[in-house]
Amino acid sequence: MKSERQHREDIVRFGRMLHQRGYVAATDGNLSVRLDHETVLSTPTGMSKGMLEPEDLVVVDMTGKRVTGRRQVSSEIGMHLLIYSLRPDTHGIVHAHPPTATGYAAAGLPLNQALVSEIVLSLGCIPLARYATPGTPELVAALEPLVPVYDAILMANHGVVTCGEDLTRAYMKMETVEHFAQITLVTHLLGRQQLLTQDEVSQLIDARERYGLSGPAKGTAACPVTAGAALPPSRESAPAVSFASAKGGEAPKPQDGSGKITVTREELAAIVEDALRQTGKRRW
Repeated sequence: MKSERQHREDIVRFGRMLHQRGYVAATDGNLSVRLDHETVLSTPTGMSKGMLEPEDLVVVDMTGKRVTGRRQVSSEIGMHLLIYSLRPDTHGIVHAHPPTATGYAAAGLPLNQALVSEIVLSLGCIPLARYATPGTPELVAALEPLVPVYDAILMANHGVVTCGEDLTRAYMKMETVEHFAQITLVTHLLGRQQLLTQDEVSQLIDARERYGLSGPAKGTAACPVTAGAALPPSRESAPAVSFASAKGGEAPKPQDGSGKITVTREELAAIVEDALRQTGKRRW
């Protein structure tokens, strides 16, 4: 079992990793560790997660009251305490704003399609919680029905929260969410998604124990969305993208109001490359 000092060092280390990867900016985000049944160690408010020192962290009780520490408690501690109260298996939580995943949250789109087997294995599905003002009881209420079922949740117009058996696993799930968001974005840009079937998803869920994976991650009947399932409408439908031959020069852009856009392969490659560059990834 780790000491409190070791937990403090872990939070500082993962906070710096979040900042270095561009998952948080300025003073965004927060991390916490459950110390015992009564107390939680958390990042304070108003500090960059890339500049924390172990002494900056605060210990709070399960009501959110500061027990020890010289800095102020984060306004979003209620989100952490909700997860710890509903998930006794959880001992680490990460909240961040990874750009691609947060883009989906801001677009009102869950990452709920069965596109990648590893995501189904590790997370099952990444749903979208309805919007509520950060740091308020309304946000806690929006998360409450999802927390018992999912280890990673998008928060509309806000960001992502992940939980795990320890802080390391919670952080890795945050990386997984952003990685999956980038893959999903590429399939949208390509205009084609090949979903797994319900039988294939069920086989993956059943295989979780063999891979030593714990936590719920089974999702619900509607999440993840599998092949043949009807997709729920989003706030705004994304335009379809089709290829045009590069031999004919610049492809025509139909003006028929259908929402369909025709691009050349070179244009599509440039779009994908730019999207990945914005999330700190080099061209594949």
